[in-house]
Amino acid sequence: MASSEQIQEFVIAGHGNLARVKEMLAQHPELLEARSNLDETALGAAAHVGNRAVAEFLLSQGAKQDICTAAMLADRAKVAELLAADPAAAQAKGAHSISLMFHAALGGDVAIAEQLHARGAAVPDNTIHAAAAHGHADMARWLLDHGVTDLQVPNFEKKTPLAVSMGRGHTAVAALLRERGATE
Repeated sequence: MASSEQIQEFVIAGHGNLARVKEMLAQHPELLEARSNLDETALGAAAHVGNRAVAEFLLSQGAKQDICTAAMLADRAKVAELLAADPAAAQAKGAHSISLMFHAALGGDVAIAEQLHARGAAVPDNTIHAAAAHGHADMARWLLDHGVTDLQVPNFEKKTPLAVSMGRGHTAVAALLRERGATE
């Protein structure tokens, strides 16, 4: 049985260390669905930072896919299936209470965002960070047209969406943000 320290390490690795996730899961298969002291799984960690490689690996090992992960992976069919099974899932939150729309913005699929919005999903200002960080210009435009108003909203590093997009070389998103009034 894995210790709480091993669970914590596994979940932390889930944010972006695929090699460590593979190594730890091979030694302790029970880690697959284990929850950290913050009630987060490794799959939830991968989903809220947009780490497709880790998420896809964990799913291939049998991790249960939730709607937040499906939205981050831009899996339209799975999102539709989960919404059909539970219409209230449009209000779901992932790890750290991060909104479903944030996960959809990480995935960059505007059709998923539209589907969620039509079912009442909110468009919090911080969702612009997901589109900015991953260079999803079409998603950024959609978010700005559907509820994001604060273009100076800081992320966990206290950076604006414009600073994030510029720092990652996403010039199309940066240009859009400037066009809409964002400043550094």
